[in-house]
Amino acid sequence: MPDNWNPFRNENNVTNLDIELLKREVGQRFPFYEVKSNLNTVAFFCRIDKETLEGNFDSLRKSLSEKGYVPMLRYEKGEHIIYIIQKPKRKEKSIWINISLLIATIITTILTGSILNMGHSEIQSVANILDIFSIDNLFSGTVFFALPLMSILFVHEMGHYFTSKKHGIKTSLPFFIPIPPILPGFNIGTFGALISSSDPMPNKKALFDVGISGPLAGFIIAIPVAAIGIATSEIVPISDFSSGEVILGSSFLFIILSNMIHTIPEGFALNMNSTAFAGWVGLLITSINLLPAGQLDGGHIFRAVLGEKQKYAGWIAVFIMIFTGWTFFAIIIVLMMGMMHPPPLNDDTDIDMKRKALFFIALAILILCFIPFPIYTI
Repeated sequence: MPDNWNPFRNENNVTNLDIELLKREVGQRFPFYEVKSNLNTVAFFCRIDKETLEGNFDSLRKSLSEKGYVPMLRYEKGEHIIYIIQKPKRKEKSIWINISLLIATIITTILTGSILNMGHSEIQSVANILDIFSIDNLFSGTVFFALPLMSILFVHEMGHYFTSKKHGIKTSLPFFIPIPPILPGFNIGTFGALISSSDPMPNKKALFDVGISGPLAGFIIAIPVAAIGIATSEIVPISDFSSGEVILGSSFLFIILSNMIHTIPEGFALNMNSTAFAGWVGLLITSINLLPAGQLDGGHIFRAVLGEKQKYAGWIAVFIMIFTGWTFFAIIIVLMMGMMHPPPLNDDTDIDMKRKALFFIALAILILCFIPFPIYTI
């Protein structure tokens, strides 16, 4: 009962929030029978009508957001409680940061594509550095690698961006992460991209939609890129590969596409060209983002569908990664991202059957695109 609720013992009734304003805003949409407050939070114990809950809470969220507040609906010990806090103030970053990072990433992916076109995987193995900047190599690197890869990444991030806007979530343009082609043995010119939301996820539907929109959009572009790359790649004898050479592992989907497009005899393998490599990377990025952990896209999706049980899916994914070629990334997830995904503001309204069906599609894409051992040597 509210009277026994310790976190809001506030004998002096001191708070930084406008109680009367909040009572009017909440009372217009949800009948409440008790109000508790402390210095930075007000809690309304409400009676909820499931039929009107989603619309009324979204209306409350938008109205309070304009006034500098954030509501959160929780169901605790048999009671519905709306917590309200002040909206955190965040300094908006200049759009020139996004533009500068985009230009830098285009440059690093073009340079990487030029090196790949020369038959190398890193700048250290290029005998004459000036050859990287030749018109032919730069053109081929742009058309056959940088353009398809950046298209996959761009469409992925814009899927998140426009879906966030559709749900009224204030979010940034993509921040691309450029990486010069200096890593030993494996370079793609970028560590991907991300967007930053200054508003919390309003409900499970928005959480699901934002999470799935990026991987699904990028996947749709990665499929034809991979198919075109595979179709234009050569089939070569495995004996042509020298000892110690870096080999790329394959996902189920990449193997299926390869066998649909080519007839690969025993003792032969696909020698991926730059476009096939871009498609391979695109499918790999899709699977990484769909992992059900932390703030990854898969974390969004699984949290929306499974609720707090999402953490168990995250631990299963980490367990699988530890025993494949992803041990280092699994450690990063555990130490930096964590397993738990924070709940949306309205954590009570369930998602519909259409989204539940899309959940299984996302799970299938994860399984089809995941590469247990992405890089190894022979």
